[in-house]
Amino acid sequence: MPDIRDELSGAMSHEDPVRRAQIQMLKPLPKRFYKDVSVAAADGDTHAVLLDGRTVRTPAKQPLAVPTRKLADMLAAEWDAQAEVIDPGKMPITRIVNTALDGVAKDQRSVFDDILRFAGTDMLCYRADSPEGLVARQNEIWNPVIEWAQQALGARFILAEGVIHQEQPEEALSAYAEGLRAFATPLGLTCVHTVTSLTGSALLALAFASGRISAEEAWTAAHVDEDWQIEHWGTDEEAFRRRENRWQEMQAVATVLDALR
Repeated sequence: MPDIRDELSGAMSHEDPVRRAQIQMLKPLPKRFYKDVSVAAADGDTHAVLLDGRTVRTPAKQPLAVPTRKLADMLAAEWDAQAEVIDPGKMPITRIVNTALDGVAKDQRSVFDDILRFAGTDMLCYRADSPEGLVARQNEIWNPVIEWAQQALGARFILAEGVIHQEQPEEALSAYAEGLRAFATPLGLTCVHTVTSLTGSALLALAFASGRISAEEAWTAAHVDEDWQIEHWGTDEEAFRRRENRWQEMQAVATVLDALR
């Protein structure tokens, strides 16, 4: 059976979605070389994806194995959906799992700390002082998440107007870190970190991962300022496409988190 792992390595795992797309355009997509896709029990109570009875490997040559059968079935469905060629751009769940197994698993602490740094300068803590309509919308959509952090996590974040840095209390960050520990696995941290990057808010990411808000609510909250600008000044097609691509990544993360529960 042909080994296409080296061919797919860059395109399947590069952290920058733009660079992934560039890599994919530089070479022809590999042809589908397998007939049957299945799932089987693997080591450590995990579930692996098999192609014609052989375990799929990540770009770093690890078994493509996950902790729940539901997630493994979703991975298998992505591989089975490939027709004439294997297109990494149409396999978002596989990309997330590859990132978790090949990257985050090797240094969970740094990913955890990176999310915590986002919380220290969280978007939800920096409010507009005008116009009145934008101020009201931020309060309406963001305040419930701030209140959730205080009530559910014991994290009291300080709000500020404008962009001048506001140091957050160490107690608030420690309380946030305690909440984040519930997701301190390679896949859990990958999902929270991805949502943090997509939304610009570690608070939104943790509230979403914890089930406090839906993916749609987190996405709306992340784009309060942008949507306000669009309503008043309009948008362009390129910006719209970028946002749609990021929303698809958000949906893939939501699917993975749901499958892990």
